[in-house]
Amino acid sequence: MTFSDLPLHADLAATVADLGYEQPTPIQEGLIPVLLSGRDAIGQARTGTGKTAAFALPLLHKLGAHADRGHIRALVLAPTRELAVQVSSAVFTYGRSLNVRTLPITGGQPYHKQTRRLQQGVDVVVATPGRLVDLLNQGLIDLSHVETVVLDEADEMLSMGFADDLETILQATPQGRQTALLSATLPSRIRQIASTYLNDPETIAVAEGDRTAAAIEQRAYLVRSSDKLSALVRLIETDDVTSALAFVRTREATSRLAADLTELGYAAEPISGELSQGARTAVLGRFKQQKVRILVATDVAARGLDIDHVSHVFNVDLPIDAEAYVHRVGRTGRAGRDGTALSLVDPRERGLLHRVERYAKRDIPFCDLPSVEEVEAVRTERLAAAVTEALDAATDIDRKLVLDLVTSGEDPMRIAAAAFAVAREARAEAPILPISPVHDRRPSHHSGPSRGPSHGRDRNAREEGYVRLAIDAGRDEGVLPKHVVSAIARTADIPGRALGKILINDTQTLVDVPANFVDQVLAQSGDYRFGKRMAAIEKV
Repeated sequence: MTFSDLPLHADLAATVADLGYEQPTPIQEGLIPVLLSGRDAIGQARTGTGKTAAFALPLLHKLGAHADRGHIRALVLAPTRELAVQVSSAVFTYGRSLNVRTLPITGGQPYHKQTRRLQQGVDVVVATPGRLVDLLNQGLIDLSHVETVVLDEADEMLSMGFADDLETILQATPQGRQTALLSATLPSRIRQIASTYLNDPETIAVAEGDRTAAAIEQRAYLVRSSDKLSALVRLIETDDVTSALAFVRTREATSRLAADLTELGYAAEPISGELSQGARTAVLGRFKQQKVRILVATDVAARGLDIDHVSHVFNVDLPIDAEAYVHRVGRTGRAGRDGTALSLVDPRERGLLHRVERYAKRDIPFCDLPSVEEVEAVRTERLAAAVTEALDAATDIDRKLVLDLVTSGEDPMRIAAAAFAVAREARAEAPILPISPVHDRRPSHHSGPSRGPSHGRDRNAREEGYVRLAIDAGRDEGVLPKHVVSAIARTADIPGRALGKILINDTQTLVDVPANFVDQVLAQSGDYRFGKRMAAIEKV
């Protein structure tokens, strides 16, 4: 199949051809005909497979076929500001020949600018759920004429605690709308939403089996946490890293690792939920322009990033949730490119790696870290290549200097060696520090926190690797598990699915939080709304 085989509106087809699109990706080939037929659909595919065009082109085709303007006729929901802006830009590009008016609605922007644009008339709204619900509650947006709804990265929206917001929004749209749900994974909560709000949807699943792209090389390195920075330096030096995302678990760790890498001479910056929207946009701009080589991020901060040129993903800290690994790895190997995902695994994290392997349906082999000698050999080869390239750039002054030294009796070999030494010193390369050996590389199936059933254990027992926190509200106040997940995920800026056991009593709720997120959760105590009331969180 080619794009010319699809029955797209003539102007839309011409734009697609102008953009150089010829062969649809698997998700596009499967999803576009279904949506063009008017059916609801579920599209399952990893990030970077062309999902945006898969839903945007049918959406625009429907708009172009009917000239009714003045109302919002299509709505796309995305989990983050960045993704909403990117999708809005893509829809605008695809629909430029149709004069489609597109508006991103996200937090971090003044309300009056968005409402003024709405009053002027908009065809397609691309929104984050939180801001859209705010506008709905204030009566500032009308979704009663919406013909198409797209839930993009639906699993991410749920993990961020937007389940209730999604239901509020869907209930505000006409029952006869067409709905498309796009997701990298299809957990039970996604299927529940689909069964409630989609009408006999057709499911198009891409890449059964390995949940990560075959083009992405994946390796693991067993290394103690105290040696991870040294290990990362060795891999950066030897693995032809042009641009990379380095994932850690906490906002504090992003700043710390970025500072360490910068001090060692690598262009690195952190991106976290603490940054303003303007600062995030600036950081992403520098990364896309390759002024920043390494972007250090948490899972939450990286949601919705759409960057095609990432050569490597480094899991400096393995994610507690296996789904997050799939999303991380999907940041590289996009748009048909090869990619590499490298994980630094502390011996205590072997169980997490095993969990990832089972979920991703892929073996991730352990490899040996490059030795000091291997790093030095790569650096020497790189230096020699740079000097060879510079031979043609040598000036008469440079040649006279060499001639003067030879004339004075210096050995040409000594002169060349000294020039190499000066050049090497000028490069200010990071020191290659020793790394303590870790001899046992056998994966343990029992390491790491367990979220599964545990026969013979007390259901009230705290899970290994988690800290139990108490919420000053319980069943009497109408608190439900979804309230706990939503409040903590959104307020503390952590993945909702990372939470462990939730035990709700009459007046109190207990929740197990991964140890590395505890300080982050407690720092927001007093800002949490559970159900209908505010409540504090403290350690048990």
